[in-house]
Amino acid sequence: MRLLVRERLFAIGDDYWIEDDGGRKVFLVDGKAMRLRDTFELKDADGRVLVELRQKLISLRDTMLIERGGEELAKVKRKRLSLLRNHYRVTLVDGTELDVSGKILDREFAIEYDGELLAQISRRWLTLRDTYGIDVVRDDADTALLIAVAMCVIVLADKENEG
Repeated sequence: MRLLVRERLFAIGDDYWIEDDGGRKVFLVDGKAMRLRDTFELKDADGRVLVELRQKLISLRDTMLIERGGEELAKVKRKRLSLLRNHYRVTLVDGTELDVSGKILDREFAIEYDGELLAQISRRWLTLRDTYGIDVVRDDADTALLIAVAMCVIVLADKENEG
């Protein structure tokens, strides 16, 4: 599944659609304004909340949480002892770990599980400025979770770059 994301997606308080490669609106990102921390909801085309993303308020390192149905699904944070600045670890509640690495600020990175590619985030195959694609390569992958992971990593990397 190949999805198209507009860069301004991460403006708090604004809503944006993520489209498939045929131009159909597939996911709605609902940015929640007037909150102490970054908060987003990823909804399907019918408005059902699939996952909620929020910045963890008290943490030694910037962390974002992904929740589904009010329950924590995953934590996303920069990998601690990595020589690569753009390397993040996603820890699911069942203990499964996903690795995210690449040029996050350039929107050129991959999400992997145990060395297997799950999703590729890239601007390379797009001609529109301020747009990037999310290519989910496994049919059985949790697409909403992978979109949420990409969003969290970008928010964390952007914050780190500003500071």
